[in-house]
Amino acid sequence: MHSSSRLLHHMNLMPKSLPPTAQIPPSSAPPPNPILRRDFARLSSLLLLISPHTSEPLRAETLTPVPNNICTDQAFTKQAFLDVSINGEPIGRIIIGLYGDTVPAGTTRFSKLVTGAAGASYRRKEFVKIMPNYVQHGGLRSYGTDAEVARKTGSDLAVDRLVYEWETQNENCQGTKNVAKSVSIIVRDPFKPEPKVKLVARKGKLEIDQEEVGMDPNGTEFVIATRDSPELDGSALVIGRVVEGMEVVERIGQVKTVQENTTSPYFRVAKLIGDKRAVVAERGFNRPYSKVVITNCGLIG
Repeated sequence: MHSSSRLLHHMNLMPKSLPPTAQIPPSSAPPPNPILRRDFARLSSLLLLISPHTSEPLRAETLTPVPNNICTDQAFTKQAFLDVSINGEPIGRIIIGLYGDTVPAGTTRFSKLVTGAAGASYRRKEFVKIMPNYVQHGGLRSYGTDAEVARKTGSDLAVDRLVYEWETQNENCQGTKNVAKSVSIIVRDPFKPEPKVKLVARKGKLEIDQEEVGMDPNGTEFVIATRDSPELDGSALVIGRVVEGMEVVERIGQVKTVQENTTSPYFRVAKLIGDKRAVVAERGFNRPYSKVVITNCGLIG
């Protein structure tokens, strides 16, 4: 007996015995006999659950799930552009769509820095790091102290608001947020060491104080992912994605860089004892030999 027939008998949906002439007609019209009409309806409903190829019931795991890409493929509220050159030679324009609905502070920060509306801009500033999965722009850190940057960009660009959006994004979005083509602002340093404990004299008394080691990002550096970059999830707030000009980003990623030397025993010892020369050398790793600069930038429309 056919597998579907055995299944129907098992479920008591097929009559135990039918006269030879009382067969279910091949057409879609129900049989005239009321009893057969009832069984025909039951059979039709059951056959909807049976695969036409395997005659086996369809299971949930065989269905193609709908991807939940709301965190990495959102609607844009505005678009920005970056014109880039390498050693003075223009290589093209990058157009970025910004997620103003979900990360308003991050979108505002980036918008003000591409337009120069806050007195500071990405114009004539360089990309400072080229990694296998992303390229990183240096922002405004190397062009003055953090206090000066804060004065130029205004109090409305407070980093703590960016960190709050980063925390919210990590809570609401599962998996890697920094997928290929995503654009993110660096809002924290996941590798920053714990504060050092020290004794200080205050009003004739010794008190225990904590000394911060290193500086937190000021929220002006940004990265563009050439490939999925889960290593950025612990430090970067995704604010948008590249709409056009990904070939320009790939061109930046092909620029030769200073090779890492972290396996050198001299570097490892210097790093271990806190030698400042090791810190300076580490900052130079993965820096491009060529000058990769944003020559112009702004908003579109």
